[in-house]
Amino acid sequence: MKCITLTVDGIIPYEGKIVFIRRKNDPFRGMLALPGGIVEYGESVEDALRRELKEETGLVCEPEKLVGVFSKPDRDPRGHFVSICFLARPVGGKLKAGDDAESVVLLSTEEALRRELAFDHSEILKEAMRSGVLPEV
Repeated sequence: MKCITLTVDGIIPYEGKIVFIRRKNDPFRGMLALPGGIVEYGESVEDALRRELKEETGLVCEPEKLVGVFSKPDRDPRGHFVSICFLARPVGGKLKAGDDAESVVLLSTEEALRRELAFDHSEILKEAMRSGVLPEV
């Protein structure tokens, strides 16, 4: 029996831009992505978001608003991954790449949408803007 993998992604406004990571590993090695990762067994999605954002960006963040749930079966080439995406507010830490991130990159929404992003992260950004969850950055 195949299972669905639950993940989280975070849109972090920072210094008037949005935080992206350059992926260190496949899939999408070298491409820009929103920071996030897999929810561990026994962990809430909010705690997973806090953990993943700290591991990948060095920032301590708090979930602020739900952007949406993204569940297209082909959004990740490794299998059926469902992501819950939050707008996250930085409350501490220092911006630096870590864990699965080769580097951290700050881009405006417009700059990000002109690039090819990993997974369905362009669609996530568009949904955040369409729904008004993403503030003007």
